[in-house]
Amino acid sequence: MDALASPADAATILKLYELRTEPVMRQARAWVLVDFWPKTADEFFAVMSNFQDPHNAWLRQVTTYWEMAAALVLHGAVSSDLYMDTNGEGFFVLAKFAHILGEIRAKNKGFMLRTSQLVEKHAVAAAIYERALGNAQNMRASLK
Repeated sequence: MDALASPADAATILKLYELRTEPVMRQARAWVLVDFWPKTADEFFAVMSNFQDPHNAWLRQVTTYWEMAAALVLHGAVSSDLYMDTNGEGFFVLAKFAHILGEIRAKNKGFMLRTSQLVEKHAVAAAIYERALGNAQNMRASLK
């Protein structure tokens, strides 16, 4: 377990929460979390690689937001324990693409890499990810 979180850690976590509630970010998160369920890497790249697609910016905004947050933890800018206690959504985003992650990374090596590194480095993150993976699989199955 890390040392106790500092007031600066708490301020960072609160700022991350504040950024998540910004109106465009809320729309982006709703679309990525609820509406976007690509079955194949081609469906994923049809959005991610197409800057004319109106959802391209939302997909990039959400994935890079969670990657930024993970990087803060990996670089020691925020307590890993506090982060794991207050954030699970980034792990869910990673989990929902798990079935095509290899194909995505074949074209985009850095996709959700920082979040994956948290899963590899921290047992608590791995447990959160496993739960998220089950939830994503259940949600995907319910869409059929």
